Amino acid sequence: MFEKLAEQSLAAMGWQIDNHWDLDIDQCVMIAAPHTSNWDALYARLALKALGVNVRITIKDSYMKLPFGPFVRAMGGIGIDRRPKKEGEARPSMVELMTDLFKTHPKLVMLVTPEGTRAKQEKWKTGFYHVAVNAGVPIALAYMDYEKKKTGVGKIIYPSGDYEKDMAEIMGFYAQINPKFPELFSVDTRYYSEK
Repeated sequence: MFEKLAEQSLAAMGWQIDNHWDLDIDQCVMIAAPHTSNWDALYARLALKALGVNVRITIKDSYMKLPFGPFVRAMGGIGIDRRPKKEGEARPSMVELMTDLFKTHPKLVMLVTPEGTRAKQEKWKTGFYHVAVNAGVPIALAYMDYEKKKTGVGKIIYPSGDYEKDMAEIMGFYAQINPKFPELFSVDTRYYSEK
């Protein structure tokens, strides 16, 4: 019922859903980009709901407590605690902790925004790739194209282990997407540049 409502809401606003989502995928890292407007989150959430994809987001563990905890959990939040397990141990990395979540959650679509901000970034945070490789899961490319008024999952990539090649493929995909505010968006120029 919610899936149909989400689909109808997008259609009423003139948006089409791109469905390259594989229903057999139980676990993956999902990129959401471009991220230049607060509207992006609404369209992405509606599209993913219409596709029946329940995404989860990682958030600092302290937000999982009252008063915010119930709301954060309802929005798909999973708490991350980066404190060392024992005194004197090094603090675990985000990649390590996010990878571990795939061991304890048999159904997990982890949504990440590698730009990290709505401001223009020519270098993305690339931990998502290492999480996918370490967890042995694919990377789903979700997007919002304001020119075509199309949103959804455009492609699924299975990391080959060739970091440069895979990142170039990911950036090549997003280089074709038209954000709401083009002046605020860039793919990671370390792996892709317009010729």
